Amino acid sequence: MTVLRTRIKELRARYDITQEELAEKVGVTRQTMLYLEKGKYNPSLLLAHRVARILQSTIEEVFIIEEDM
Repeated sequence: MTVLRTRIKELRARYDITQEELAEKVGVTRQTMLYLEKGKYNPSLLLAHRVARILQSTIEEVFIIEEDM
């Protein structure tokens, strides 16, 4: 099984950005951002890129794919 884990909450804290602010900057609702943070929503490539850019990180630094082997 493949699981998507994120570092969004950690990176938001580093840059002192609220969920609401980040959601507004990337063009989604706060609810969507909450689901992203909890790994309950798989973002499109465009959304992942926008989140990573605002958090001054690469997509790979923000979104971690974990696979059971």
